[in-house]
Amino acid sequence: MSPGEPALYGCTVADGTEPESVLLPGHDVPLGRYTTVRRLLPQRPRRMVGAWCFVDHFGPEDVSGRPGMRVPPHPHTGLQTVTWLAEGEILHRDSLGNVQTIVPGQLNLMTAGHGIAHSEQSPPERPPGMHGLQLWVALPEDARHGEARFEHHEALPVLRDGDVTVTVVVGESGPLRSPALVHTPLLGAEVLFGGPGEHRLPVDPAFETAVLAMSGTAGVAGVALAPGSLLYLGQGRTEVPIEAAGPARLFVLGGTPFEEPLVMWWNFVGRSHEEIARARDDWARDEWIPGDRFGVVPGGERRLPAPDMPTVRLKARDRHGRVLS
Repeated sequence: MSPGEPALYGCTVADGTEPESVLLPGHDVPLGRYTTVRRLLPQRPRRMVGAWCFVDHFGPEDVSGRPGMRVPPHPHTGLQTVTWLAEGEILHRDSLGNVQTIVPGQLNLMTAGHGIAHSEQSPPERPPGMHGLQLWVALPEDARHGEARFEHHEALPVLRDGDVTVTVVVGESGPLRSPALVHTPLLGAEVLFGGPGEHRLPVDPAFETAVLAMSGTAGVAGVALAPGSLLYLGQGRTEVPIEAAGPARLFVLGGTPFEEPLVMWWNFVGRSHEEIARARDDWARDEWIPGDRFGVVPGGERRLPAPDMPTVRLKARDRHGRVLS
């Protein structure tokens, strides 16, 4: 197996089309001028987990003598953004007028719908460390053309099992249900080990499930998982067994398979080349006019320019990566 190649574990599922477990290494991607993230989804072997279509893991890093996160105003369509922190502080501003600082244990959930713009910055006065996740959830057809909205949740459901703390960030696991509004059956949960221990996280057997390691090492369903990697576990499980020899932080993703084909390009999730091109042109044309599709982000920052469209036609793909148009 060459470096960066996904590792396959276990047997295939009943129809023989997918391996039971796929271990996916992340790859580094620059985010703005000062931050590098570890991208875990999408990847060629696995584009989605349920409606989760994009996963970036950033940090842990010391930002005490550095600018930290500096992501200027940029647009989104057709998705929800989920921001989850293990360390640090991020200031969110959006074109609905929301200005919200997020700290560890809290959730920022932004629903783009037809269009929204936002920025993400490390505030001037902040803790020295930064570590967290930025995730996207694809919106289904009946929700993706709706109005944009923003939610901030300071309190989320928590289960303590000995030295293990489970926080359900979105969706539900067993008796725990997040207050966040989502549009497909979904799960996003942090599992934090304070020391050696084990935990069995309940999941819906109709869900695809995956686990990413943020810090520490753990055994997940018999597979060793190191920080910065994602283990895809397929469907059919009623629980995810996790054990750790010491402190570890993991994040579990789950959801029913998302069957609608997607076109993902830059900050947009759509269904066709033409739809993406319209969104790109709208962002390039809006020029901060209130009431237009993407609106104005408060703060007076210069917004991120729209890149040129690819010279080849963007094609819709299903969750397996197969081209459908």
